[in-house]
Amino acid sequence: MAAVETARARAQAVLRIRGRAVAAAVLPAAVAVVLLAGRVTGRLGAPGSPDAAAWDAVRWAVCAVAAATLLVAGLVARARRTAAVPQTPAVPLSRADAPELYRLIGELADRLEVPAPSAIALTPDCDSWLEDVPVPRTGRRSGRRRADTPPPAPVLVIGSPFLWWMRAGELRALLAPVVAGTAAAADPDIAAARRFVRGLDASLDSGSGSVDHGSALGPAAGRPARRGTRLLTDRITRRLLGACREHSAELERAVAGWASEQAKAVDYGLRIAAQEQVGLAYAGWDRLLTRVALPAWKLGRHPCHLNAGVVAALTELSRRDRLAADGYGTRLGDRPACDLLEEPGTVDTAVSLLAAELFFGAPEGASATGPATTPAGPATPVGPAAGRSVADRSAAAAAEGWKELDWADYPTEVVDLGWRARAAALQAALDRLAPQARPGAPTLTRLLSRLSEGDGEPLAAALASQLARTGRPSSLLEPARSGRDLLVEHVTAMVCCAAVDTAGGTPGLDWLDGPVLLIGGVRRTDLAEPVAQAVEQGQDGPLRAWLDAAGVRLEKPVRL
Repeated sequence: MAAVETARARAQAVLRIRGRAVAAAVLPAAVAVVLLAGRVTGRLGAPGSPDAAAWDAVRWAVCAVAAATLLVAGLVARARRTAAVPQTPAVPLSRADAPELYRLIGELADRLEVPAPSAIALTPDCDSWLEDVPVPRTGRRSGRRRADTPPPAPVLVIGSPFLWWMRAGELRALLAPVVAGTAAAADPDIAAARRFVRGLDASLDSGSGSVDHGSALGPAAGRPARRGTRLLTDRITRRLLGACREHSAELERAVAGWASEQAKAVDYGLRIAAQEQVGLAYAGWDRLLTRVALPAWKLGRHPCHLNAGVVAALTELSRRDRLAADGYGTRLGDRPACDLLEEPGTVDTAVSLLAAELFFGAPEGASATGPATTPAGPATPVGPAAGRSVADRSAAAAAEGWKELDWADYPTEVVDLGWRARAAALQAALDRLAPQARPGAPTLTRLLSRLSEGDGEPLAAALASQLARTGRPSSLLEPARSGRDLLVEHVTAMVCCAAVDTAGGTPGLDWLDGPVLLIGGVRRTDLAEPVAQAVEQGQDGPLRAWLDAAGVRLEKPVRL
């Protein structure tokens, strides 16, 4: 196969670069040894000869260069060997957690005639890949032992939305090209070339706390500033990475082509249909995280069944969208892939907690010593082989400040609570903008009066300033919003609170849009336009008409 030969040729090219680097490091030392041997044997600058002084000067200079070169080479090698290669945070699945899933993957590997993955892990993302198992360094002889034994099979990391949305047959077809990649991982040259490149890249990233799942040869943006000898070693490392760039990229392309060719023999027709579900799952997962999960995370709640939620979201999408509904009914008769797990609910809880840690960080008011610090990921890389198990994550949620949330409690604990928190923030900003001689209860009458008087812009600025002082930095899932956007959101929240308090409204959950207002059991979707007119143009007439039609009493205090 052309792809196989291309991959091996590119891997050997990377290894040749490594060999040249080693040769360049030892060449001055080899020359120094020759010069010293010539001095001892009397063949080069023998004592008493006319050129003895010249040869002694050359020997001293070459020995100095050799010592400096070996020192720098040793520092580069040490940085590469001690750097921790970043791994994707994932929830490892033991064989006891998913015996049928392990059996399915093992049978798939047998059909493909490739080594089976050493383990399986789940990640809250719509992607799947193979993750190399880090080899522990136990002593000076560990490198010799690794050279004598084949590298361990990689871990198969599966995107959890696939496991819940797809049928078992679709999942097998989708994972066939991924599992086929274990053949390349078992090739000694390819494995050695990958370890070399990833080690170099990890030595540049060490200390930055960043996890880059793209190419190991990308720019070093965001890496920590270096000084002294580390600056020199980093410059050498970058030169080595630059020399490997083309070969490494072509190696991965050839490996992907190799795996794709192997996978054509297994469920090729079903894989085409499964690919259509990938885009659908991605859209549903993105919408669930941004519209549904994010409001809960802001309040310190983590929905403990996000993957079940994406199934509900995509089911709702199939009802609304004719294209999404195409083939939905026929798939219902097939076995869902999550049935391959022993306890899908427990696994879903663990993956949902990891999603909160990755995409949001620590909950509001959590201890600074918690493991999750930024939306980009934990400070210490946690891979599928070293991640917390399914059972450990349940106990860790409470310790990190998270409160588990069932979907049945979402309207009360997230929608209603979130509305009232925003209404309270709006009331505080309004009091700061227009202080009252005697503080009164928050009412829509006062709010609409200020908006109709043209105080929308000052109120938006006051609200944005208040939230910037008291709130946490925006999540990666949350787009940047202007003060006017924030004011629209908070006015809407206060209107919803008034509708719940005085017009019999109830908070609700829409799987695609998140928090919604229900009046008489019917979702009200016509509130956005009158609120926007009141905030942006100072025209409160349409909003007052909407409130009057809904039976909301403007003079009644809003419960905060």
